[in-house]
Amino acid sequence: MPRPLGELEDAVMTRVWQWNRPVTVREVLEDLQQERSIAYTTVMTVMDNLHQKGWVRREAEGRAYRYTAVSTRAAYSAALMNEAWSTSDNPAAALVAFFGMMSAEQREALRDAVRIVQPAEPEAAPEPEAIPEPEAVREPEAAPEPEAASPAAPPDAEGDSAAPGTVPGR
Repeated sequence: MPRPLGELEDAVMTRVWQWNRPVTVREVLEDLQQERSIAYTTVMTVMDNLHQKGWVRREAEGRAYRYTAVSTRAAYSAALMNEAWSTSDNPAAALVAFFGMMSAEQREALRDAVRIVQPAEPEAAPEPEAIPEPEAVREPEAAPEPEAASPAAPPDAEGDSAAPGTVPGR
């Protein structure tokens, strides 16, 4: 897990992320100098530290280096949020508190992100309708077998006759 960037590291990385291209110490220095007084060697040290920490990669170009971000600002922010959330003894309560701090725009961004990560449940497919078989393929239905003619049953002891085809006493 990345540690949070220091103030100057964040200022440097912000430029590297925004420009989204290989940058030199001189380019970052000139941009930072619009906001504060800072020495070339300070920026060079910060960028070297960012390289040592794995935030940027560098390629030699003449006597200087060009630095490129290894990951995005979004990935950095996500890693920080994940680290903070995972250290909570009650992650659900931490999320509820976090969501409570969000603006309406942030909550909408959260809803959009959830839709991207977890697409909507597919709608249940309707039950297919029974398709009747063509007449030529349909199996012929078995014709009921004719009932066998049974001899008349003798009258039972009470003098009633049993219905034909039945077993007396049942």
